Amino acid sequence: MDAIVTESLTKRYGQRAAVDALALNVPAGSIFGLLGPNGAGKTTTIAMLLALVRPTAGRAIVLGHDVQREPARALAGVGAMIEGPAFYPYLSGRDNLRALALAEGLPPARVDAVLAEVELADRAQDRYRTYSQGMRQRLGIAAALLRAPQLIILDEPTNGLDPAGQIEIQQLIRTLAASGRTILLSSHLLHDVEQLCDRVAILKGGRLLASGPIAALLQRGNGVLVRVAGDAALAERAAALLRGIPWVVGVAPQAGGLLVDAPAERAADLSLALAAQGIGVAELRAQHTSLEEVFLQLTGDDRRPTTDT
Repeated sequence: MDAIVTESLTKRYGQRAAVDALALNVPAGSIFGLLGPNGAGKTTTIAMLLALVRPTAGRAIVLGHDVQREPARALAGVGAMIEGPAFYPYLSGRDNLRALALAEGLPPARVDAVLAEVELADRAQDRYRTYSQGMRQRLGIAAALLRAPQLIILDEPTNGLDPAGQIEIQQLIRTLAASGRTILLSSHLLHDVEQLCDRVAILKGGRLLASGPIAALLQRGNGVLVRVAGDAALAERAAALLRGIPWVVGVAPQAGGLLVDAPAERAADLSLALAAQGIGVAELRAQHTSLEEVFLQLTGDDRRPTTDT
């Protein structure tokens, strides 16, 4: 079963579509990354999933329930940390969580359970204002865990952390996912997403550009980069020859050479095929694409992505 399904989910503000006919499927038990440049619609999408914003059209189904028709049932199994955690600075970590548990009618025992889960039990009595940024993020995740959710939605959980803090949060997310929970992770840190997520969706201008397993998206840019020793005419001749090889899927110009969609282990065969036709090879190497490169290719952006509102 999918933990989240959106069907033509749309949110318009006047003539502007913040989210435009979004169709998403987030499999239960997965770590799913939601990516997009500034203004892509990530935060608006999350707000609709949490019934904080009403869609203009379409619907969102969370844990088998329509969010607009059955918000209480849909969100009963959801925990979320969005736009950074907010707590009383003069209260301890434990007392902040106790206040939340009391407000939600949850048993007090849940507080110590989630503090242990995020490894804050030894600092639970300290005031929130003394916490490092990493500890504050962990306390925010602890708050999201109070209701023992099946689905956890995290908006920029490693934002503002140093590398050590990022690694701690990554490890915590892996631990949460290993227990069978579904994680929806919105982040502008593509390295984090590539390391953590099973699947991703890439948005731009409110529209879905691509969605699927990370491995499948990365495969788009993998292959063998070939640079021939000669002019443009010789490169065109080489491209035509390579396209004629049965096991070559495609050939495209890239970085002053040719990106050949073919198994990297057959790079030597490509060189031999070109040499047999008198075409010298100046460079030949396996090409492996990062998630950041795929992101920039799809969004047409020459900058790293940033958070949106």
